Amino acid sequence: MKNKLQTLRSKIDVVDHQLVDLLNERTKLVLEVGKIKHALGEEIYAPEREEAVLRRVIEKNKGPLTEESLRAIYREVMSSALALEKSLVIAYLGPQATYSHMAAVKKFGASLRYEPLPNITDVFTEVAKGRADYGVVPIENSTEGAVTHTYDMFVDSELKVCAQIMLPIRHNLMAACPRGQIKKVYSIAQVLAQCRQWLQINMPHAELIEVSSSTRAAEIAKSEPNAGALASSLAAELYGLKVYEANIQDSSENVTRFLVIGRKYPPATGDDKTSIMFAVHDRVGALHDCIASFKKFKINMTKIESRPSRKKAWDYYFFVDFNGHCDDARVKKALVELDKHTMFVKILGSYPNVNG
Repeated sequence: MKNKLQTLRSKIDVVDHQLVDLLNERTKLVLEVGKIKHALGEEIYAPEREEAVLRRVIEKNKGPLTEESLRAIYREVMSSALALEKSLVIAYLGPQATYSHMAAVKKFGASLRYEPLPNITDVFTEVAKGRADYGVVPIENSTEGAVTHTYDMFVDSELKVCAQIMLPIRHNLMAACPRGQIKKVYSIAQVLAQCRQWLQINMPHAELIEVSSSTRAAEIAKSEPNAGALASSLAAELYGLKVYEANIQDSSENVTRFLVIGRKYPPATGDDKTSIMFAVHDRVGALHDCIASFKKFKINMTKIESRPSRKKAWDYYFFVDFNGHCDDARVKKALVELDKHTMFVKILGSYPNVNG
């Protein structure tokens, strides 16, 4: 058995050497592509190309690696190459180790530079001023609903949605002290609400204390005796806390959708989503006519959200997501039809329709 073990390890060493050579060869090719993109004035990061690569890799996969594992591996391969092409800066709603941070790393990999910012407005500002290449902001949670601040920012911003990220939200109980000594549990209000049932059953006597972020909760748990936190696994890693209970959220379907914002949206991939906003005339049936524009051209609306315009009482903007790219023929026709029934229509972006 020992001889067989050594033989297998030797084979792994050979494969590792081949992988290193192939990864470097791939990176050299990517850098050549980057030089051409730079000469043509194109964006270094291309969401449509990234998704096409991932889809082809997954189609070729025969196991035993899972689709999720392959995506994670290739995310880091592409992240390393991006970092060599250009020192991209990714702004996100901070602080460190929040779910926005996790979503950003999930999308761009660990090799790029990340900039935590105190609010969503600052993320938009940093990207608009060119101090960050892309921004990552939350747009909706499957249990808590829309993030209205993000919707409001799109009203006056010229930035575009160029990708989306779907992040399963997994809350964890962590502490520096032994589990039985936890008397206080810190987290943000939303997280405490999403774990209410679990806390009532498993920690009925613990004092629940709201703080500004789940990362701040982890920081307090690191230094304060008898304190625990509900936070992400990244926060536990950052502050060296022990995770005593994982995935304690009351809903197993707790997912937050994030948007990647940049200065351009990518070309079509064949499986895309588009986000727009519009305002309607003040007349009977105005919104019905707008929605009928999508039905007429058999375009599937996946979401509609309304927000007060803040310019006139009882005036609203409507935000709509639908399947398709704004350069698709059917979508163009639908948008022309929609324009007849609105005060204005604004395309926020088209991007690959991915759920990962």
